Amino acid sequence: MLTTGKVLLAVANERNFAVPAFNISDYAMFNGIVDISEETNAPLIVGIHPDEVRHLGVDVIAAITQRAHRSSVPIAIHWDHGATYEEMLTAIRIGFTSVMIDASMKSFEDNIAISKKVADTAHAVGLSVEAELGTIGKTDNEAEDGSDAIIYTDPADAVTFVRETGVDSLAVAIGTYHGIYPKTLKPELKLDLLKEIKDRVRIPLVLHGGSGNPDDEIAESVKLGINKINISSDIKLAYHTKMREVLADESLREPNSIQPPCIDAMKVVAAQKIELFEAAGKASLY
Repeated sequence: MLTTGKVLLAVANERNFAVPAFNISDYAMFNGIVDISEETNAPLIVGIHPDEVRHLGVDVIAAITQRAHRSSVPIAIHWDHGATYEEMLTAIRIGFTSVMIDASMKSFEDNIAISKKVADTAHAVGLSVEAELGTIGKTDNEAEDGSDAIIYTDPADAVTFVRETGVDSLAVAIGTYHGIYPKTLKPELKLDLLKEIKDRVRIPLVLHGGSGNPDDEIAESVKLGINKINISSDIKLAYHTKMREVLADESLREPNSIQPPCIDAMKVVAAQKIELFEAAGKASLY
């Protein structure tokens, strides 16, 4: 069932679980993520970053939305970390049902202005909107963009931002980084800050950079009000690590010989995230 992020996250907010948002970068990954979501009866947000859209090609989005229509679980197709209003128009045109505008590196006033403009436009055609306040860290050049130093979300600013923009969900900065954490960087979430934000902002909250954080911290963040968690690096690492292992056999050349074990490895990681986010079985609520 194809739906919007707003529909998925409203139920998650009410029932206190987090919908996994898995970023995919090829169609085989997408099929695997849908399969494991159906096997665990979990709602799904398929995240596709502008770089991933360019890699896939915009024509693939039509196939992705058609597969979502046929799915036994609710699925939103989400434009992840859109940087401009024009990108949002592209997302609307090619079939996304949910968009994220990330103007977090701009001034507070400019972030409000562009996020409101996107929300007004997207809401007019029935799409949901996520925005970001504060900044996510960045571990390396393979990761999505971020800042060298995290700017944590201010709870008072969050209240103003949500009121002024009308966005449906808010990505908050509580200590995560995009990418895989190096050994020199210890993952640590400011859970007290999350609790304060959730006490003051009632819309669904989103955690970006969810790969690599300790399971106990992620589980606690769900209990404290995180309703969507983005996972990209963890599933891609599982997928491509297995692919390197498979390709050690130089006689293999057909995708049907190479990719299935890679998808299986990715699905193991995805299933663990689905359980951790308490999303397993929750598709029945929609």
